[in-house]
Amino acid sequence: MEETLKKLIQEALGKLGLEADTVTLEYPADPQNGDFSTNIAMVLAKKVGKNPKELAEEIVTQMNLTPDPLLEGEGAIQVAGPGFINFFLARDFFTEQLVSATKENWGANTSFSGKKILVEHSSPNLFKPFHIGHLMNNTVGESIVRLARASGATVATMSFPSDISLGVAKAIFILLENGTIVDETTDVVVLGDAYVAGVKRYDENESVQARVKEIADNLYAGTPSPELSLFDMCKKINMQYFVSITESLGSTFDSFVYESEAGVRGKELVKEYTPKVFTESEGAVVYIPEEGSKLHTAVFLNSQDNPTYEAKDIGLLDIKFATQHPDLSIFVTDAQQVSHFAVVLDAGRHIHPEWAEKSLHRYHGRMSFKGQKMSSRLGGVPLVVDIVDTVVEEVKEKNPDIDATTASMVSLGAIKYAILKSQAGKNINFDPDTSLSFEGDSGPYLQYTAVRAGSLLKKALDAGISPATTAGEVHGAELLEKYISRFPSVVEESQGEWSPHYLVTYLTELAQAFNSWYGQGKIIDEDTLLTSQRLLVVDAVRNTLTRGLWMLGIEVPEKM
Repeated sequence: MEETLKKLIQEALGKLGLEADTVTLEYPADPQNGDFSTNIAMVLAKKVGKNPKELAEEIVTQMNLTPDPLLEGEGAIQVAGPGFINFFLARDFFTEQLVSATKENWGANTSFSGKKILVEHSSPNLFKPFHIGHLMNNTVGESIVRLARASGATVATMSFPSDISLGVAKAIFILLENGTIVDETTDVVVLGDAYVAGVKRYDENESVQARVKEIADNLYAGTPSPELSLFDMCKKINMQYFVSITESLGSTFDSFVYESEAGVRGKELVKEYTPKVFTESEGAVVYIPEEGSKLHTAVFLNSQDNPTYEAKDIGLLDIKFATQHPDLSIFVTDAQQVSHFAVVLDAGRHIHPEWAEKSLHRYHGRMSFKGQKMSSRLGGVPLVVDIVDTVVEEVKEKNPDIDATTASMVSLGAIKYAILKSQAGKNINFDPDTSLSFEGDSGPYLQYTAVRAGSLLKKALDAGISPATTAGEVHGAELLEKYISRFPSVVEESQGEWSPHYLVTYLTELAQAFNSWYGQGKIIDEDTLLTSQRLLVVDAVRNTLTRGLWMLGIEVPEKM
């Protein structure tokens, strides 16, 4: 539909002897001002030496010479303000969209049909419990995965665990020294405590450092030893924990590439491409960006000939493309790693250009907590389990009759919504007073609205009334129908930038429009035919909210 409208505008421009590389369509802030708007006249006015408003009038006149059934008829194209052109779509378009909005695959498209998209996210650090940073990463990553699945692409998911490191060797040292028995029943928190204690001992005692480095060497080399056996068991415990906690958040992974594996491959590549890409410098191997670049020089092999994080990420790139062959590789990290990956991809393009061309870095900010109870309980770097448990307690306090399953869904919905509503890289402050509200700008508000719509449909079915199968005119629902019709476009916009916040904003506006309409009068009354038509609108809203929330990784409870 948007492409059809853009084509009509381009045709009108051509008849006026004008050209435009692209035509941008936007939704007017107030739907009463039309269904779409373009600023093309304002963009071209200076170039052709005309007044923007006069040029807009010429474009409208030309378009009216060959009316299209997509548009409403006389007055369907209007000039507004300093030169905007507003479009009003025909009633038949909304009728068709309303019926489509009740279908199972509503919002799905074929924008990446025939393509393979690889999404890497939620990469854990062994010996560290899943914390708030992992939660942020998982929430963004899982939503991107679901948007990719709605694009018609073949989607693969990957995680990049950090397994062998000097820090891990420090933890192994503590476990060995304390004679800690580690088996499959060991809590991952025990391993996390050993990590913290190991770092402290290493920094305070030089005699410990040699032993820790020996342990690290044995782990890297895979030398049979007590430390390797202990490490293998710890790794198994950590990965079982990771899989369990990410599944509880709604995520699964098709493959894992471990940092130790990527480090070996990265070191090989750096040596292979020195001096073609990399440069030896003071006993290390570095990458020096081209002169004039804003990128920084980075060390890829240190003076001990060990791979740095940069080299490990080069190795990961090679493994990704060699094993997965993606048309698009999306990876999600903290915003503080933007400059790091800019250098890695810049170096990578000199090895295999497709690594940079087909890779996309999406990133997130940090989360803090508002409210004395949450701040005092969570403190430091909060763990996911503690965050969810604390929010569940808040939900139960505000809603004493809520069952445990629903409380968990509402809590995760509140957290994920708070994370995803912000643009990429923005820090957020989770406020339980607003984030857990069943009214307004929150995940529970969207869940509650979807449940309310579902309850209406069930009530009607119990009374023997089903939604209509064809749309009719429902007085007062015109604005709501316009919002419903926008869903596919908003999904494509979110996919275009792999940014879920567009979808969050849209769903919130749709829920507000529905609740406003719901409050205007009865949905179910003695007029069965009209009730059936209203129920079609209700069903379209329910399905749109449910589908949209699924793309955000948020479940809708059966009742609230």
